[in-house]
Amino acid sequence: MNPKLYIAIIPISVLFVLGFSTLNPEFLNAFIKHDGGQSLKVYALKLPDSVDFCGEKAPLESPDIKERLDKELLVNTYWQSNMMLLLKKANKWFPKIELILREEGVPDDFKYLAVIESGLENVRSPRGAKGFWQLMPTTAREYGLEVNKNVDERYHIEKSTRVACKYILKAKERFGSWTLAAASYNLGMYGTDRSLNNQLVNGYYDLLLNNETSRYLFRILAVKEIMSHPKRYGFIFEQSDLYQPIPVKIIGLNKPIENIAVFAKEQDINYKLLKIHNPWLIQNHLNNKSRKYYEIMIPDQKHH
Repeated sequence: MNPKLYIAIIPISVLFVLGFSTLNPEFLNAFIKHDGGQSLKVYALKLPDSVDFCGEKAPLESPDIKERLDKELLVNTYWQSNMMLLLKKANKWFPKIELILREEGVPDDFKYLAVIESGLENVRSPRGAKGFWQLMPTTAREYGLEVNKNVDERYHIEKSTRVACKYILKAKERFGSWTLAAASYNLGMYGTDRSLNNQLVNGYYDLLLNNETSRYLFRILAVKEIMSHPKRYGFIFEQSDLYQPIPVKIIGLNKPIENIAVFAKEQDINYKLLKIHNPWLIQNHLNNKSRKYYEIMIPDQKHH
């Protein structure tokens, strides 16, 4: 057998056993230090002395709390590709979210709730929740968003963020705690109330909950810690590596759009770009029989 051919078909698992020292650094450069040193190692993490959510400190003196935070820090630190992507996307989306949180009177830390809910993408969950804030249809409509086959404002970053703020403020008023308000975003206000009453406690960190909600605040705390101190956790980048906000102009209208592709061409962009910046437009037309006022975002031509 041709020796070169034999090398080519060595299983990847064998290469991991043998190490990367004989490989061309360009072949697996994500596993090799930029300075040409040793391949990367996995280290246990030194936990911060203190962490808080909206000024409410986590009781790290409790072994249970300490271990749960350690778990989420490890998971999010060593899922490097995902965290690096979150850091890049945060540069694009955090300024808009932070502004709305300030305007609505919601603490800045809630931007990390959007991170763990959706990864800062307009995703759809198997249960039907959608958008950056993963709103269910009934909740979205209850708080004033339009949700139908033609328009779904859960995909509208500004409107959905304001609805999330309204929910959070209502939960804070009910529970008296930002931590419980965040937990209720996952568990629901009724579920949170019932758990507190059944277990005779008054704080999130004293509750025994389902696996998802048990991890919920710790995922937020871990993401906040890493994204606030990326270099401490090994994430090295330049500002130019990050995704940038795209300037847009706003076109207001209160009439139907018969064909969005034609409308896009009239704005000197294409259908794809119009839909990227207005994902709440579900179909290739806007019905608008009620003559509702909508704002369409058109990206700056320099950023096409």
